Amino acid sequence: MAGKQSALRSVDDGIPTYEGPIFDGDTHIQEKDYSFFERYLPEKFHKDWLPQRKHGPDGRFGLFIGETRIENADLQEDGLIPPPGKLKEWLRAISTGEAVAASHVTTPDMYELGPRLAKLDEFEVDGSIMFVGEFVSAFGQILLKAEEMGAEGANALFHAWNEYLVKEWGLNAQDRIYTTAVLSLHDLDWAVAEAKWLIENGLRVVVMPMGPVSGKSPADPCFDPLWNVLNDAGVAITFHVSEANFMHPVIREWGELPLQSRKSGQTAWQWMFAYSEIPVMMTMANFVYWNFFERFPNLKMASVENGAEWLPRFLYKMDKMRGMARSGFWPMGQLKERPSTIFKRHCFVVAYPEDDIKGIVDQLGGDAGCILMGSDYPHAEGVARPRDFIAEGCKGLTNEQTEQIMFSNGRRFLPKGRRGITG
Repeated sequence: MAGKQSALRSVDDGIPTYEGPIFDGDTHIQEKDYSFFERYLPEKFHKDWLPQRKHGPDGRFGLFIGETRIENADLQEDGLIPPPGKLKEWLRAISTGEAVAASHVTTPDMYELGPRLAKLDEFEVDGSIMFVGEFVSAFGQILLKAEEMGAEGANALFHAWNEYLVKEWGLNAQDRIYTTAVLSLHDLDWAVAEAKWLIENGLRVVVMPMGPVSGKSPADPCFDPLWNVLNDAGVAITFHVSEANFMHPVIREWGELPLQSRKSGQTAWQWMFAYSEIPVMMTMANFVYWNFFERFPNLKMASVENGAEWLPRFLYKMDKMRGMARSGFWPMGQLKERPSTIFKRHCFVVAYPEDDIKGIVDQLGGDAGCILMGSDYPHAEGVARPRDFIAEGCKGLTNEQTEQIMFSNGRRFLPKGRRGITG
């Protein structure tokens, strides 16, 4: 307790001064190149499934899966990226239609384990969740190709990514870097076998696509073989912002096209209704309403890079709609508790630094217990250094609330230790 008190100091001008350890809920690999896929993806899948940065037949440079262009992956041909943490410039660019200058050279900590561990020391980060880099932009197209060509190639591609993590990063590096292996429900037998293999190799957290699968809720009992495996091992589940394929029919109904460039092709309406917070709200509410966490009490779940300003209204509406449906059909039986209570026990939300986090916490009655910080390093949208999140996002919060968001909530989500079931 004494150590904790020494880390919590007075509030100055509304900005808490927190000097304790940090748990960063959103960091990324920045792929230097895709040569590792040539090592881990069997050669028979290269023609249709190998990820590459290259010029297409039209001369445009971009990310391809086989010969399929990933339109929503915005890459620079020279390999430069926007400098990490240029949030204000990024937001200004969105409002003016200009682009953030891609003037930063990738550094070894973005694509190698040893330098990343050293970077965590520099940043005073105790633990971090590390997600895929630009490859995440391909998930939607990969699952579409699986529908058209069969699941074997998609399975091999996702396994290649997971094998790269296992062999070149580790799935749990010193209880400090937890890399997110990819699982998907599109092929249940593959997912169960892959999960078992990953757990044997130290799996702590996975990233999965949002939404239903083949017309079924992800919490449908038909998928329980996978959830049982993850529950027994205490694996955490994350939904990072990415393409929500189940929204594509809705987009088309409104006369628009899905899978367009984020910079030049996606409309404001799609940003508002078909990407980020609405798909993740639908997904996480479905898990709660389907009594998922009563069946799988060891599982925890997090929304990442979808912001948090939706959270208070979401929890209020979940509780209200439980009342509206009290005499309705409950696929897995009535809930024994308020949906908001269940959510707060099992679910977490990574806030943007630009969110009104104090307003969010105030609307939750001062409860900051399910909010995580995320630097988004090394991406431009977040903060340059994780501790910068305090000044940008925690203004007006108490020191205790700040400590929860900056550290202890993250450690409840992923406690130190192999299995991570308690906490």
